[in-house]
Amino acid sequence: MTRTTPMKRSAIARTSAAPKMTARRKPKARPGRDQAALDVCRGEQCFLRLDSVCLGASGAATVVPAHSNQGIHGKGKGIKAFDRFTVPACHACHAELDSGNRMTRAQKALAWDTAYFAWEPVRAQRFTALGKTLSALPISKIVPRGDHL
Repeated sequence: MTRTTPMKRSAIARTSAAPKMTARRKPKARPGRDQAALDVCRGEQCFLRLDSVCLGASGAATVVPAHSNQGIHGKGKGIKAFDRFTVPACHACHAELDSGNRMTRAQKALAWDTAYFAWEPVRAQRFTALGKTLSALPISKIVPRGDHL
């Protein structure tokens, strides 16, 4: 089929009202989600302190919760570890832990475990001060030091 007359041009139809802005989406519900565990990491110093990577005191504004990358803490393909297994880390240390190539997987696991066991008593103190508690996890997900190697 061919047209015998060309298509007519017209102005773009516009609505009088501006498009509605939607609210930020709520995080997807997943096992091990614990907002309180993430909140206590904010405003802390970097606990990973990776040599020749850490921003130290100058990176205090970039500190965020760094999740474990170990399967024993709930990590899987496309699945984050439980929020209970986080440590405060500056941007540089967090990037090296997640996608850096300076350390082997075992070295990264050891660095994270060391930071986690240093962070645990501080986190417990902060939870007590805020009057909050960590969400309960099955005992099988709580792993003692050194079982990752």
